[in-house]
Amino acid sequence: MKLLLFSDIHVNQHHCQRLVAMADQADLLIGAGDFGALRKGIKKTIQWLQMIDKRAVLVPGNAESFEELKQACQNWESAVVLHGNGVEIAGTQFYGLGGGVPVTPFGSWSYDFTEEEAQSLLKDCPPEAVLVSHSPPFGILDISSRGQHLGSKAVRKIIEERSLPLVVCGHIHESGGKKATLGDTTIINAGPGGIFYDL
Repeated sequence: MKLLLFSDIHVNQHHCQRLVAMADQADLLIGAGDFGALRKGIKKTIQWLQMIDKRAVLVPGNAESFEELKQACQNWESAVVLHGNGVEIAGTQFYGLGGGVPVTPFGSWSYDFTEEEAQSLLKDCPPEAVLVSHSPPFGILDISSRGQHLGSKAVRKIIEERSLPLVVCGHIHESGGKKATLGDTTIINAGPGGIFYDL
């Protein structure tokens, strides 16, 4: 199964048009959050993306809530929005965790969770699942422009405990488009440009 991975679109029509063109070569689209900007423009981004007629697995970022993303995707019948739950597609389990983890310094507009909340949301993630998490694991593809590690310890813990095959994330723009490994797990901070991955 060929996946097309992306994150952090932030209401950019150019990125959406590129993804629509790339989607012809993919079996499944994976969006790791931040469709909107400051909780605005979410519907506009989804309208551009829903021209894609392939299945899509999406999680909210910290720039939109789970409820806002689900509402925006009401007319995109081939898309499923995950957050603390999963779905099986073509025999593969996908599990989602949205929002910023740990809580960001951005204030009330940001859709964030504590590490404890994230751990609870991840408890049902199966060992064989592809994890789609807006936040990267702590220490991997999570370094800010100031050199700080901003990833999630809860995400890292679930990877180490369950040896997940693939984690798709975003959130930390400086690591967008990069790939790393943790044990047997491939981790991709997708970024807005679109990355193909053969599962």
